[in-house]
Amino acid sequence: MASTATIHLVRHGEVYNPDKVLYGRLDGFGLSELGRQMAEGIAEHFAQRADNGHPLHLLASSPLQRAQETIAPLAAALQLPVIEEERVLEAENAFEGLSNVKHRLRRPRYWPLLLNPFRPTWGEPYKQQVERMLAAVKDLADRAIAEHGDGAEAVVVSHQLPIWVTRLWAEQQPLWHDPRQRECSLTSVTSLHIGPTGVESLSYTEPNRHLSDQALALPGA
Repeated sequence: MASTATIHLVRHGEVYNPDKVLYGRLDGFGLSELGRQMAEGIAEHFAQRADNGHPLHLLASSPLQRAQETIAPLAAALQLPVIEEERVLEAENAFEGLSNVKHRLRRPRYWPLLLNPFRPTWGEPYKQQVERMLAAVKDLADRAIAEHGDGAEAVVVSHQLPIWVTRLWAEQQPLWHDPRQRECSLTSVTSLHIGPTGVESLSYTEPNRHLSDQALALPGA
């Protein structure tokens, strides 16, 4: 019988960003105090799952500071190393480093970046994001199964847009979307259930809903 695995894609916690910069892949954007509470909440969530018969076997994270800080309490609680996974990095964005992006979009100099929202022309193509995310998920699932057997589970801390477009792909939905409609709150868990044919189903949970409701709507998350 073919083996299975579950890869939990966790979005990082709230970032300290008082100037509301679209930070994208920039260095130096760590978690806020609320974000650190979210990271502790995620650690507790997976510790409870382990107590209920669903232990984690591998941990991986985007190299960005906010992702590394989100996974740190979980790694400490489980005493597991964290694999740094470049392929689950935040999407590239031409507006990275800017604040008040909506206002800036009124300027003609930025209009060429908005020509094709289906691709999108202002950043990394959605298809490319999905491809790199799926490659990372497959490798982690294969490794988890090889090292820990059928039913192995792993957590990967990533970023909203790459997680969301991967979910759209898994649900056979168009990758183009309204960003306001993303169901991927801070420290939410999008679980990909991997079988012989690849991603066979997914589930979504918000362990920190009570905290994410308090979070600021920040760009570049």
